[in-house]
Amino acid sequence: MSLQEWAAAQLAELELLGSMFPTRDELEMLDQLALAELRDYVDGSSPPPSCRAQFVIRQRLQDVDFHMSCTFPPQYPCVIPEITVTSPGLGRAQQTRLQAGLRAYLTEVCLGEVCVLSAADWLRDNLRAFLSETATPAPPESHASPPREAFSRLWIYSHHIYNSTKRKNILEWAKELGLTGFSMPGKPGIVCVEGAQSACEDFWSRVKVLTWKRIAIRHREDVPLSGEGAVPSVDSLRKFSGFQEVAFEPRGPRGNHMDLGLLYQFLQERGCCHVFQMYFGVEGR
Repeated sequence: MSLQEWAAAQLAELELLGSMFPTRDELEMLDQLALAELRDYVDGSSPPPSCRAQFVIRQRLQDVDFHMSCTFPPQYPCVIPEITVTSPGLGRAQQTRLQAGLRAYLTEVCLGEVCVLSAADWLRDNLRAFLSETATPAPPESHASPPREAFSRLWIYSHHIYNSTKRKNILEWAKELGLTGFSMPGKPGIVCVEGAQSACEDFWSRVKVLTWKRIAIRHREDVPLSGEGAVPSVDSLRKFSGFQEVAFEPRGPRGNHMDLGLLYQFLQERGCCHVFQMYFGVEGR
């Protein structure tokens, strides 16, 4: 890739991040001049930027606030970005280990592709483990309350789903665990599973250890089924009947790109169109 191609990839990612984190409390550009220079360079109206794009993403996960401070090297995405994660919910040692784990993940799977959203997804999936290292030990099992039954719906995103064995596993595991939803192969690949929370977690634990270029839970919905505000059953919350692999007029030279307009209609018919923007950063139609 050329310097201008790297710059174009950086600008496209910044614009996507701006659509997904629209307020300054969520995404703050630390150097507006750097952003302006980057945009002018991509347009061909100025020389390469003299400053590097720097920004902070602020989110709240597991009832803990965290900040991702990001800086793009000129060669990004052919090199990993500089990302520092800070959180008042983590001690220094836990924060150091989290930082090392994130860097190892990005080095392994993200070279050559934009990856800030991948970093945020990794934090969403792994922050709980680092928080538990500082959590107060649980009371003895004999005094612990039984776990509450819950319903879950997981929206999983993969860079692509092509492999026939993986596609077969997804179908078979979902049916084995009594989950409903769908799988959309191609690039990107999308999987939605819904049902008992324990079954959804079992499904995710099986799928995520397969070999993927990139896979993450992009969004999840959890509803307790006991206590205040309880609902009758898992089945009453399902939006899908059965589990199936779906395709929407595949196109492209390899037939691996789906018609996203048809995907949006499919989601809209099942009352799930809100997740379209979470996946693609734009409102469907």
